[in-house]
Amino acid sequence: MNSSPAIVVFGDVIHSRLDPAGSSAWLRALCAELQAAHAAEALAAFGFTQGDELQGLLRPYADPIGVVLRAALAEGARPMRWAIAVGAVESGRGPATERTGEAFVVARAALEETRRQHSSLRIVTGVPTVDVLLDDLAPVLGSALENLTPTQRRVAGLILVEGLRRSEVADRLQVSRATVSVTASRGGVPSLERLSRVIRNLVERSRATELVS
Repeated sequence: MNSSPAIVVFGDVIHSRLDPAGSSAWLRALCAELQAAHAAEALAAFGFTQGDELQGLLRPYADPIGVVLRAALAEGARPMRWAIAVGAVESGRGPATERTGEAFVVARAALEETRRQHSSLRIVTGVPTVDVLLDDLAPVLGSALENLTPTQRRVAGLILVEGLRRSEVADRLQVSRATVSVTASRGGVPSLERLSRVIRNLVERSRATELVS
């Protein structure tokens, strides 16, 4: 069967067995939101398994960090472990949960590694020099997102996902700009923004390296 380059995204809800119905409802809504937001980048529809594991399949030049940010900063977001793998997938149809290929195998191993290391995010591009850096940076981003309070998450989502300025966030939330600035500062939003940008650049660098090689 023919294969082509792609990006696989796995997201596993932590402790989903404590509230299986709630986790499934959350993932169903999240998949719909991600599909609407990333339809142009998706090679297959987002879906989730009976084990409450989200799976996404993106085009090779898509932004997988945007998927993680949108999910982690959504209102009522549940704690999740994330794995992203860049590689080959087999041609086919149907949702991501029905697809297969090398990148799915790598993503599965990466997700298992997050469980063993009790971390929240692992990214594997297949380029050793890039992956060494991502091994250090990706878990930091995952942990920082996980530690946000609900208010900080809301502000971070409006800034990092919706791209609003702080004054626009203040208008949306009907609070002062000073309140937004303090909340963003305490939530480390500027650091989250810089770290996300660095990780995006590293993933893009891996693509350039693969093209040269």
